[in-house]
Amino acid sequence: MKIRWQKAGILLAFAFSFSCHTGQIGQTYQQPKQAVTAKDILGNPEYPAISYGGYRGNSRDIQPTAEQLKEDMKILAAMNIKVLRTYNTKLAEASNLLKAIHALKQEDPGFEMYVMLGAWMDCRKAWTNHPDHNHEDEEANAAEIQRAVDMANQYPDIVKIIAVGNEAMVKWAASYFVQPWVILKYVNQLQALKQAGKLPKDLWITSSDNFASWGGGGAEYHVEDLTKLLLAVDYVSMHTYPMHDTHYNPDFWGNFEGEETLSDSAKINAAMTRARDYAVSQYKSVVKYMKALGIEKPVHIGETGWASACNDHYGAKGSKATDEYKEALYYNMMREWTSRERIACFFFEAFDEIWKDAANPGGSENHFGLFTIDGQAKYAIWDLVDKGVFKGLSRGGHPVVKTYGGDKKALLENVPLPPVKQKMPATH
Repeated sequence: MKIRWQKAGILLAFAFSFSCHTGQIGQTYQQPKQAVTAKDILGNPEYPAISYGGYRGNSRDIQPTAEQLKEDMKILAAMNIKVLRTYNTKLAEASNLLKAIHALKQEDPGFEMYVMLGAWMDCRKAWTNHPDHNHEDEEANAAEIQRAVDMANQYPDIVKIIAVGNEAMVKWAASYFVQPWVILKYVNQLQALKQAGKLPKDLWITSSDNFASWGGGGAEYHVEDLTKLLLAVDYVSMHTYPMHDTHYNPDFWGNFEGEETLSDSAKINAAMTRARDYAVSQYKSVVKYMKALGIEKPVHIGETGWASACNDHYGAKGSKATDEYKEALYYNMMREWTSRERIACFFFEAFDEIWKDAANPGGSENHFGLFTIDGQAKYAIWDLVDKGVFKGLSRGGHPVVKTYGGDKKALLENVPLPPVKQKMPATH
């Protein structure tokens, strides 16, 4: 996402080793029999996906424990989530997440949860005043890849995908973005390990990036190394965030001419339908560019989401986009479209993470979860609470209950109408 990782460079590194594998590049991997592969999972409506971070504090220096992660896994499994996406290998959360899933599988052989594991990529001098976007931070990037190899080899029944970089090529990621050749280098390295039998042969390799980075945006992205990357990955993982463009590019947003007589709910639904269609158009732009190159690869959605609160650009003082009601509409519309089209959708995200904009608790980056930080279910999944799927489950000692005490009238009082198109606030 556009803002999410601005403070990532100061995070505490975590060193670890595995007892079952040395995991060194060059070591021969013994392929086990696997019943489920990435090809089986991605785009299969029976395997709903979600983006996940288990951080509960206001800093990622506070790493979630395996027990906390198990608690979250039980909640997500109860809502039938079966595929998670996580983002860094250097922090304890990634290894603890795999340990937690492994432990749950040991306790219950029928427990199913798979992981898309992200390896973070940085340019040289990332997160400084003078990032060098023409060179990579080779030491840090190589270490991310090595840890991803180790984890995929130790947990082949869980890790089904490795993503090289998260929004690592998009040029608005000014603190850290790299050129496509960096991503291509590591994708090729991982593919070579698969070919040599040193990674599971059915492990899929991709990069997870903004739609523009995959060729769906401006011509500045249409470079030879991107074409090579499209040929090298097993599938394309693209991001789309209409919510951000309710401020930055609001052509689709607001109440349009001819909608004046609609009910409030119909006005909101019309705006949210256009938001969904905007996401669809970005997806199609990537497919169109790839096909124009004569390349046929699956395209799935690595991230999309809608914040439930915001005190700046997207809130009541801005584009009036963020609240639980609109988040629910977007969630349901995207789930319906992607399931129908057999597109995987890693909805962003499972739980609120308050570290992302710790200095501004009301910032949108802290409010993308389907659950609050204390495990309350937001409006998008109130129906699951009604069905009793979370009975007996809790997060940090808090049982899973509805936000607003389940009072829909109180919730709707905090739902602003999208602005009349002619009266949209100026963007900046």
